[in-house]
Amino acid sequence: MNVLLIGGTSEIGLAIVQRLAGDGPVRACLLGRDRDRMAASSVALDLDAECDLLDAEALEEHEGVIARAFARAGGFDIVVLAVGVLGGQAGLDADRAESIRVMRVTFPGSASLLLAALGALRRQGRGALVVLSSAAVERPRAGNAVYGAAKAGLDSLAQGLADSLAGSGVRVLVVRPGFVRTRMTAELTPPPFATTADAVAQATVEGLAGRAHTIWVPGVLRYVFAALRHLPRPIYRRLPL
Repeated sequence: MNVLLIGGTSEIGLAIVQRLAGDGPVRACLLGRDRDRMAASSVALDLDAECDLLDAEALEEHEGVIARAFARAGGFDIVVLAVGVLGGQAGLDADRAESIRVMRVTFPGSASLLLAALGALRRQGRGALVVLSSAAVERPRAGNAVYGAAKAGLDSLAQGLADSLAGSGVRVLVVRPGFVRTRMTAELTPPPFATTADAVAQATVEGLAGRAHTIWVPGVLRYVFAALRHLPRPIYRRLPL
């Protein structure tokens, strides 16, 4: 199986590739900004991986980098899009440059990569794209308005493009984790229903084996956010979210 990880240092993305490798031989290609970290991660996880440089903010380079990766590998069975930056948690009080970068990487950067990857998959006529979204897309919250808005844009684009690809042989699986304990969230206090990269990876592989188009991790969050979606706004804004 050939697997492309866009966001080659993502703990969740790497966990998904490693979990796929547990079911059979995987030849992986990791794309990201830090070649040394990607190489070290592939060695630590015992992955057969090739690494190449990719900058999520260099939108004009995305199609070329993705096309070259597909050409070298002879195509991919699964593409995992795991690009995003967490920050701007203080909303209007956050550093403006930080908030803009969070939005630039997490939506236009990721959206550009999504378009490039789906275009390549459609040209080969088969394959699956896993998009790492977030439970934060369900309803904006004061505590993560910037990140949540950027992920919501990516999630919406992925859902719409998935419908446009029906019958093409290309499938999109959107993964909406809640709080995941990783390096990126190490300084934050885990809320209820916090999960791990390995749990997200397990749920993703199970989702790929079925027919799901969207999964939540843990699954209970689907129902939690379904309830939160309908709370009156004056009550919702007083919740410690």
